[in-house]
Amino acid sequence: MGAVVFVADFASERQWVAGRSWAYPDGGPTNPGDDKLDHLTHDPAYVRDGLFRATRRPDGLWDAGLLTTEESEEDFMVRTGDRLETRVRLPVEVGAWPAIWTWRDGGNEIDVFEYHPDNPNLLEFTNHVRRSSSYVRDSAVAPGAVIGLSVTFGGKSVVWRLNGEEVFADGRGVGSGWHASLIVNLSVCAGRWHPRPDDSVNELSYGVESLLVHRSV
Repeated sequence: MGAVVFVADFASERQWVAGRSWAYPDGGPTNPGDDKLDHLTHDPAYVRDGLFRATRRPDGLWDAGLLTTEESEEDFMVRTGDRLETRVRLPVEVGAWPAIWTWRDGGNEIDVFEYHPDNPNLLEFTNHVRRSSSYVRDSAVAPGAVIGLSVTFGGKSVVWRLNGEEVFADGRGVGSGWHASLIVNLSVCAGRWHPRPDDSVNELSYGVESLLVHRSV
């Protein structure tokens, strides 16, 4: 199983940086080119208790919570062979776009998961490093459901598990020297690929109950 080398403490300012990431143009706060209504906020109330929130702004954007290990004091990175495990509570409202993913130097992106409540039983898994992906439907996946996910960042195959069962092995992997920072966030859909929130909705949220990384040493 390997040693646990990272246990997320979302309140820790040594582990995490809030409200900015170089995965967004100029580090944020907006990313309209990716069909996002996000306006990243540094406000700890949007992330620091593990409840990732987004609230509507008067200008039509949404203040949105994001945490990254990128450029944090500890500067933790996952690397080839690591296994990430997380337990999340999926959002309910259409327009919410939760994700856990990796990023470094304009790429190195592996999507641990993405989810959209308008596709209520479907999870999206993507290896952007070597271009592979899968849409997985499962009865355990639903708005408001709590699910366990794990991803092994193998050099020759990235392997995803849902509630302990393997659901996708991409046979592509990340290569031997791969490493990247972690990002946990809640985006808001702008309507191109998935519906934006209903006009009556002013707040979205999803929860990350745990996140840890095992490493063979």
